[in-house]
Amino acid sequence: MKALSSAVAKVLKRLHYPLEIMLVCVRWYVAYPLSLRNLEEMMAERGIAVDHSTVHRWAIKLLPVLEKAFRRCKRPVGKSWRVDETYVKVKGQWKYLYRAVDKAGNTVDFLLRARRDKEAARRYFEKAIDQNGAPDTVTIDKSGANLAGLHAVNAERETPIKIRQVKYLNNIVEVRHEVAYRSCSHFSRHRRSEPPVSPGESRILNQERV
Repeated sequence: MKALSSAVAKVLKRLHYPLEIMLVCVRWYVAYPLSLRNLEEMMAERGIAVDHSTVHRWAIKLLPVLEKAFRRCKRPVGKSWRVDETYVKVKGQWKYLYRAVDKAGNTVDFLLRARRDKEAARRYFEKAIDQNGAPDTVTIDKSGANLAGLHAVNAERETPIKIRQVKYLNNIVEVRHEVAYRSCSHFSRHRRSEPPVSPGESRILNQERV
């Protein structure tokens, strides 16, 4: 890194390994399905002694500040979004991963939530709009929760966002979900097993299957 933000520099002062080693370990950890012990062994093969718990500490300290620093350099996304959510297992617990891509397939934003309901969808749209600006059009599938969340967002806007419910147009974001499964070690690879749902969520899912 030629230029580091003050937040990143502050964190690095407390870490005593070469920057290149820390960044490689953290990048491999989040980009590929590798365990912390895998990374410990891989570093040992390269003549670098680092404990797996140390790599975990690097990830905890570096990832939040790196995410903020990189977000400022993120390229603008398009004004036509495709939004979808899926379920993933994070540290043994089922979570819902909300994601959006623009028409060109560029990632807009993502958010993990414990529930799949109107409030979760609304929180995702508010976060994505706050970070990327408001889209002209949002395409969703037949999800009643996502539709309700968008209506709640539009109720507070002078210019409402156009909503389309066209399932085949969302294929591009569903493909991106598959990439996330293969590349992130925190997510369960057993997508076919359904997560437990609350009675309220069960009613929503049953209505959408009809």
